[in-house]
Amino acid sequence: MGSKRNKPLIKQVPKNDSISKGKLDDIDYPVFSFKYLQDVSLASCRNHTFFVEFLQRLKKLCELGWKQIETSGRHSFGTEKLDVNKIIPMNRPAIMTRDVDFLTVFRATGSNHSFLGIRDDVLFHVIFIETNFGDIYKH
Repeated sequence: MGSKRNKPLIKQVPKNDSISKGKLDDIDYPVFSFKYLQDVSLASCRNHTFFVEFLQRLKKLCELGWKQIETSGRHSFGTEKLDVNKIIPMNRPAIMTRDVDFLTVFRATGSNHSFLGIRDDVLFHVIFIETNFGDIYKH
């Protein structure tokens, strides 16, 4: 029983797939952060299918990489910019400082629900996930 305590709970990521400080320049796919994710729209969603589709979308975006995302249509796997003044929720996280003029919008599912955030090189900070149309901005 004592030997089980020393086994790691999660298998270690192979070194060639790991991201270490200063190595983000070596990758071209999105790295998603949910540190600043707001509960607006998200907290009231009871549709488990939405979340499955959203995770599948995130996986596909990582497979495509930023270069393909940048050339894809906005209603496909591409993005568009949304002026922060068009965002309905008034509570904005600390990452949305006064100098942030727009958020980047991705489609969260094939039905065009969206998720919004701020891109910092390959890192994308997800701030809002719109599970119901009109919860985050008027379409």
